[in-house]
Amino acid sequence: MTPHRAIRSYVLRQGRVSNAQQHAFDTLLPQFGIPFGEQQIDLEKIFGRIAPTILEIGFGMGETTAAIAAAHPENNYLAIEVHTPGVGSLLKQIAELRLTNLRIIQHDAVEVLQHMLPPDCLDGVHIYFPDPWPKARHQKRRLIKPELIAKLCGHLKIGGYLHAATDWENYAEQILAVMRAEPQLQNTATESGYAPRPAHRPLTKFEQRGIKLGHGVWDIVFVKR
Repeated sequence: MTPHRAIRSYVLRQGRVSNAQQHAFDTLLPQFGIPFGEQQIDLEKIFGRIAPTILEIGFGMGETTAAIAAAHPENNYLAIEVHTPGVGSLLKQIAELRLTNLRIIQHDAVEVLQHMLPPDCLDGVHIYFPDPWPKARHQKRRLIKPELIAKLCGHLKIGGYLHAATDWENYAEQILAVMRAEPQLQNTATESGYAPRPAHRPLTKFEQRGIKLGHGVWDIVFVKR
C-alpha cells in the first residue's frame, strides 16, 4: 500500500543562485541557519536571550524579513523558506545589516511546526504574500488551510498574533474565512474583516508597483484568545 503524501504548498524550482547568494549560503548558513531535525529546539539557547519571538513562513528573497528584523532589534525572528536563492539572499542581508536577531530554517514549514517548535513559544506569525495558486485545480496547494492555522495556534502564546497578507482577493477571502472559523482566534479588525497594514509590515517594491496599478492588498490580523 502506497503511503499518503501530503500536498505541499510549493514546488521546488531550480532557480538561479547568484555568486553572492551562494557565497552567503556557504559561509553564513552554519552561523545563522538551524538544521531541520525531529526534536524541539531551544529558542533561548539559539538566540542567546529571552525575547519575543516572531515566526515568518515563506520569506521569498528576504527583503521584508531583514527590514523588519533591523527595525525591531528587541524581537527574535525565526524565518522559514525552502528555496536556496532566497535563503542565500537573506543571509547576505543579515551580514550587510549586521543582524543578530534572525535565524533561518530551510525546510518545509509544516514539518518544522510538527517537530521543532515547542508549544506556546511564539509571540507572532507572519505569512506575507504566499503563493496564491490562482487556478482552481491548484488551490488545494494553498498554504493557509484550517489544519495549518490550528497547528500555528498551538505554538502561539495567548495574545500572540497571526498576520497574513495577500494581493489576491480570492485568497484573502479564503484566509479570512479560515481564521474566522478557528475558535482560538479573534479578529483585530472591524466589520470588513480586513485590517489596515500594521506598521511592522513595510511596503515591498512589488506591492508599491501593484498599488500604482490599482491592485489591492489585504491584511488579515487575528490574535489568540
